Amino acid sequence: MSQPQQPTRVRVDKKQQISSGYLKITRYQLRHEQYNGDWTGPLPREVMDRGEVGAVLPFDPVRQEVVLIEQFRVGAWAAQWPEPWLLECVAGIIEEGESAGDMVRREAREEAGCEISQLELVARYFSSPGACSEIVDLFCGRIDSTALGGIHGLADEGEDILAKVWPLADALALLDSGRICNSMTLIALQWLAANHNHLTHKWLTHS
Repeated sequence: MSQPQQPTRVRVDKKQQISSGYLKITRYQLRHEQYNGDWTGPLPREVMDRGEVGAVLPFDPVRQEVVLIEQFRVGAWAAQWPEPWLLECVAGIIEEGESAGDMVRREAREEAGCEISQLELVARYFSSPGACSEIVDLFCGRIDSTALGGIHGLADEGEDILAKVWPLADALALLDSGRICNSMTLIALQWLAANHNHLTHKWLTHS
């Protein structure tokens, strides 16, 4: 058996924009190199172009609390999920000329009423690379959780968001209960479960 070769090239035979609304969808007909050195035949593929998004899990290292938001998600509703009001990190789409860090700070104010003083990068990853171009910049953000909570969001964007402060142990217990059912919040909470002692020491030592 010959040694596999690392594919590097893609050829686009045809490209067609089939949706340009809130969801931008492009249909491609393409070919790519294979591990045996040959090329595939024509492959029809559709890609939802979401660009780059950012998300942050607000964490208070002094009080050992996190803030999670809850809001209606039409995708969960369309999938007939039992509770389409999902518990999530703060998240949003990065606008032109805006950094991921600037965006999550802005969204934290809008969606949870909190100010982020420090950011720690958790991961940068594709949310669903088989059909979507979306890249997620995921952070943990330092906050003071005193007196946080309540209803937030921008009315002109139809947002109705409930922010709630959770003791860290209770938030981590959500991982076992099935209440956390979206990737960025699962990843962020699992990361914080493994790193909260180190992060707490880092933030409180260098505050």
